[in-house]
Amino acid sequence: MEPRLDYKSASPGAHKAMRALGQYVQASGLEHSLLERVRTRVSQINGCAHCLDMHTKEARAAGETEQRLYLITAWREAPCYTPRERAALAWAEAVTRIAEGEIGEEQYAEVRAQFSEKELVDLTVAIISINGWNRLAVPFRAETGSYRPRAEAIP
Repeated sequence: MEPRLDYKSASPGAHKAMRALGQYVQASGLEHSLLERVRTRVSQINGCAHCLDMHTKEARAAGETEQRLYLITAWREAPCYTPRERAALAWAEAVTRIAEGEIGEEQYAEVRAQFSEKELVDLTVAIISINGWNRLAVPFRAETGSYRPRAEAIP
């Protein structure tokens, strides 16, 4: 699909604000590999090809295996994810789909068992950030396929 507009140049201030949020998340102390898994899963839910291209490439560059990338859509059935990763993925799905229903106490307890209060807030901000990027990339049809991983990539 042809891009509709370049949101980066159309509103540099908005792009700068989104990047600042991503930079905070990168410096939060959460594991880079965990963040890339969450970004990938949220982008799958939102159907964002641009962000899927970016974050699967970033994950591979950071050492993620093909198997774990392929299985992320079925993470509940796949034995290769840790309890912390599972809690983060479940939380990412719940926050992304928040309009579909309340996040229950049991789910909150599961994620709190794996993340400190600060980590959970930072994880939630990471989920908010990737949802925001998806909501820019999808309607404006951001270019897909040409992304090259780089150490300072945000998000």
